[in-house]
Amino acid sequence: MAITISALKEAPGENRVALSPDVVRKLVKSEYQVLIEKDAGQQAFYQDSAYTDAGAQVVDRKTAIEKASLIATIDQPGDDVVDHLQAGQTLLGLLAPLTDLEFVKKLAAKKVNAMAFELLPRTVSRAQTMDVLSSQASVAGYKAALLAADKFTRYFPMMITAAGTAKPTKVLVLGTGVAGLQAIGTAKRLGAMVSGYDIRPASRGEVESLGATFLTTSVSATGEGGYARALTPEETAQQQKELAGFIAENDVIITTAQVPGRRPPLLVTQDSVDNAKPGTVFIDLAASELGGNVAGSKADDTVTTPNGAQIIAAGDMASQLPASASDMFAKNVQAVINDVTKDGELVFDVDDEVVGELLATYQGEIISSRVRSAMKLPDRHPAKAEDAADEAQPDAADDSSEKSKTKGAD
Repeated sequence: MAITISALKEAPGENRVALSPDVVRKLVKSEYQVLIEKDAGQQAFYQDSAYTDAGAQVVDRKTAIEKASLIATIDQPGDDVVDHLQAGQTLLGLLAPLTDLEFVKKLAAKKVNAMAFELLPRTVSRAQTMDVLSSQASVAGYKAALLAADKFTRYFPMMITAAGTAKPTKVLVLGTGVAGLQAIGTAKRLGAMVSGYDIRPASRGEVESLGATFLTTSVSATGEGGYARALTPEETAQQQKELAGFIAENDVIITTAQVPGRRPPLLVTQDSVDNAKPGTVFIDLAASELGGNVAGSKADDTVTTPNGAQIIAAGDMASQLPASASDMFAKNVQAVINDVTKDGELVFDVDDEVVGELLATYQGEIISSRVRSAMKLPDRHPAKAEDAADEAQPDAADDSSEKSKTKGAD
């Protein structure tokens, strides 16, 4: 087999790596050649020796790029990588294809095949093992609850001591997709009183199965295929007004709503922040340069408000649990590689319901219907346009759930 898979060292601040030693071992056993850039796994505590023991070759960055049939990456690579890519090579990772169209055009011009996990049609059952957004959201939700417990100034569980009884912390999770459900479950295990909110009434069973109280507003936004539809401005205002009452009653609020390629929906207004009790902790999993779910949230920063509440931008939670996150990311990568390998070669069926959407570019052409739409290009299959899944509708509070069928990095 002549397929060579490479993983590179990520940019500073990203602790994950796209291939784990365990997945490398499986790829090598399946006769793939695997190249790992020196120290690529260091921040996830995977030493180079673990990769060589698994059968990979540890090489310099130039070799890992130039010799690869497919390069697996966590985030969009920089110009030092893209400038050295050759026609026919494949790039697989979280490539921000809907927010950086120029990057996609550059890859198309170089005839690099780009597979972006953000484009995966997640309602297709075959795609579930490839779903990076869900696997990383699971890590993020877990870590968010731990971060909240660390930053809040009181016990999470009820504590009965000789000095008296401490009441349990009240935690509200906005969004019950993968990240939201993981945050709910973790906060419950820590002993908090937990509520979960979602605009989809069908989420009630999942929330209550974890022992939490389900909350919803008069605004319902259940869409096709289990996805939440976009709210109208009037519905958004009503939702925010009703959410304000829930927020004021809680000590910790974890928000999880993301929409790939769009600004996250504002769930916690400035009034809600201003009226929060002193010591309230807001964990904003959607915080990024595009904005956040909480008014006043700043990417990669913690803001302390005049009334003593904390707004913690937590958009990198998966990176803060790098070993587990890398393990799952690598398994998603392996699933994609297995799916596109035919008779010892990488084969991309652009008309396949999964691969055709996962591909942002192939042989110089823009393939994904969502990217083509963003670029205002005609649909490749006009007759099938009505059957295309609308992957970009925001869940009111968590859009990365394979359970709730909503989109996002959660």
